[in-house]
Amino acid sequence: MKRPNVLVLFADQWRARATGFDGNAQVETPHLDALADESVQFKHAIAGVPVCTPSRACFLTGQTALTHGLIVNDVPLNMRGTSAAEAFKAAGYQTAYIGKWHINNHGRSNPVPPDRRLGFDYWKALECTHNYNSSFYYEGDSTERRVWDGYDAFAQTKDAERYLRERAGSAPFFLTLAWGPPHAPYHTAPDEYRARFNPDEIQLPPNVPAEVEAAARRDLAGYYAHCAALDDCVGSLLQTLRETGQDENTLLLFTSDHGDMLGSQGLWKKQCPWEESIRVPFLLRYPAKLGREGRIVDDAAIDLLDAMPTLLGLAEADIPNTMEGADFSACVQGGAPPTDGAVVTACYHPFGQWRADDGCPSLGEYLRRLDEERRADILKRKAGREYRGLRTPRYSYVRSLDGPWLLYDLENDPHQLNNLIGSPEVAEVQGELDAWLSRRLEARGDAFLPGQAYLEEWGYQVNAHGTVPYTG
Repeated sequence: MKRPNVLVLFADQWRARATGFDGNAQVETPHLDALADESVQFKHAIAGVPVCTPSRACFLTGQTALTHGLIVNDVPLNMRGTSAAEAFKAAGYQTAYIGKWHINNHGRSNPVPPDRRLGFDYWKALECTHNYNSSFYYEGDSTERRVWDGYDAFAQTKDAERYLRERAGSAPFFLTLAWGPPHAPYHTAPDEYRARFNPDEIQLPPNVPAEVEAAARRDLAGYYAHCAALDDCVGSLLQTLRETGQDENTLLLFTSDHGDMLGSQGLWKKQCPWEESIRVPFLLRYPAKLGREGRIVDDAAIDLLDAMPTLLGLAEADIPNTMEGADFSACVQGGAPPTDGAVVTACYHPFGQWRADDGCPSLGEYLRRLDEERRADILKRKAGREYRGLRTPRYSYVRSLDGPWLLYDLENDPHQLNNLIGSPEVAEVQGELDAWLSRRLEARGDAFLPGQAYLEEWGYQVNAHGTVPYTG
């Protein structure tokens, strides 16, 4: 069989629950829902390090953060081994990257030199911006700033479609399209999409505290508008694949680098160990090899770390021995999972919103209005801390430096309202999960040290909020 084209659609901060196929009737994702009907869907897809730079590096290298060193945002990747793009090139693929990069750390607005692109040749990207309506990029080796026309996700999608049309029938390609939305700012999607979502009509999950309900509704309305806009991008890309005759033999992955709390547990953004932060959508579609009958994998968790080994496995390309993620290609085709069924989650060093008391303007406004006791309760939950966790298909267990911290039975408590840590009725389960986590940490050489130790090891300088300053 001819090697498949590989198309990766990589959103920023899109939590799993913000899709119709995951059961959310409010967000409008008809194209993704149709894609899910023809895809293998991993119900328990987890961002093991749920924050931008570390997660993106794990995704593109197949290595753990303790190997590639990107434990916080805006630090430089020094690749040790073979990246996914380099592995695909070795298998005869053309490689392309469009959109947000965020693993270079030479200034968010500065060009990324060729030797820091991990083997991607076609290049229309920027390190990082969230100004989606006035977004620029660099093309190829040029240092000239170019501006995407209008809402950048639409323009980037059109460029990806142009790439698909120009390469139809030629050597197989490995194309990653990395959108900036639905990451904040939440209220900058095109007007026609924002008009679809009335904050007053947004239904909140039960884990959003009453004091932040108004803020959560407002931000979810804008977030869903971004999701709906990207869903139309997905529909347009699928149509282009059909029109160019590449639909059957294209291996497509839709996923995200991490989720967004958006008021759940009284929190915003990411890094947190709760479901809204760590669980991401994960759809794999490859009609020529997998058929068109969708299937849900719910007996094992998959890490973003495993994505590239799995894509290489499905493409029957060699998987570099420097990749530490697991190859789930046999599982995708109906076989057994290649792991013990769990994913390790981690925050190596808390920074930014995970340490601040005003991670989102809306939340900050509401916090100022609360009485001292309720404000202290929210801020306690926002007191960012290092953690290591184990996410299985049924349980989410998290340990901080102080010891066992969180334990949820997701089968009976999907919104994580009841922390079972220390409960006598689950003492045996807690002990088993803790031992399981210890085995996994030992296997990957993770001593679970305080964040400062890792900052010193890698030589990172941070500010008062634990964040590496970025310039440019």
